[in-house]
Amino acid sequence: MNRRKFIETMGILGAGAVLPVSGYSAAKKPKYKMGLQLFSVNEDMTKDPIGTLKAVTAMGYEDFETFGFDGKKGTFYGYKSSEFKNILEDFQGSASSGHFGFSSYLAKPEDELMRFVDQCIEGARVLDMKYITWPWLAPEQRTIDNYKLMSGKLNLIGERVNAAGLGFAYHNHGFEFEDHGGENGFDIILKETDPALVKLQMDIYWVIHSSKRSPRTLIKEQPGRYVMWHIKDMDKITRDYTELGKGSIDYAEILPHHTESGLEFCFLEQGGNYAHNPMRSAADSASYFVKHLQNIF
Repeated sequence: MNRRKFIETMGILGAGAVLPVSGYSAAKKPKYKMGLQLFSVNEDMTKDPIGTLKAVTAMGYEDFETFGFDGKKGTFYGYKSSEFKNILEDFQGSASSGHFGFSSYLAKPEDELMRFVDQCIEGARVLDMKYITWPWLAPEQRTIDNYKLMSGKLNLIGERVNAAGLGFAYHNHGFEFEDHGGENGFDIILKETDPALVKLQMDIYWVIHSSKRSPRTLIKEQPGRYVMWHIKDMDKITRDYTELGKGSIDYAEILPHHTESGLEFCFLEQGGNYAHNPMRSAADSASYFVKHLQNIF
């Protein structure tokens, strides 16, 4: 059975996992598509990419951020870039950004890093991505010297990616805000990277969780640089992830202004602590976002 026929005939993945988004109206077109960072459903994507994409688009997600590109094979989730692009188009979906595994190249020679960058550019172009994103530093890499080393590499990558007609961004977690004798990694990134080459993807959960400055304050310091947001909620007791609307973050109150931010894309994400399972959590968060957040910015 070919891919398109399979898509037409298969059932929705996981009985009961998909909850239709209610309250969605085409009368008022939202300014931003509802995006999903696919790490939220990574186990499902690994097992059944087509079924998972069918399910999450049925929830109302229209745009995606990929996780897990194999540069040597040129594949996303086991599919060649061109085939994965076709799968997205079958569901009227897009992938505006991708998280790529740059951290393993931090200490490697520049030619190896740039070879991987070129592979990322090739894959991103096929999917018509707008941004290539550096998403992570391994725990053993989180030193002041390495933040400085990384900042230089961010500039190099940004120059290469920009020259190819794409944007480049860095995604924060909480560890960048940890104090190292009066310094922290995030301030080094802000200070030592060129805003014209390196944009920022603000994970609002992690800013609330770990930074002494609010999302609005960070954006006022460097307006126009935060071109993407990650939106997820914080458990009221454990401060772990939770589904949108169940936690302690009042997004309607704390969201920065999208124009001042320079916002182009936003992605919902939940990396764990699921109330039931990843697919149900993605559905619950989608429903809350559509009802309460999508049209306020």
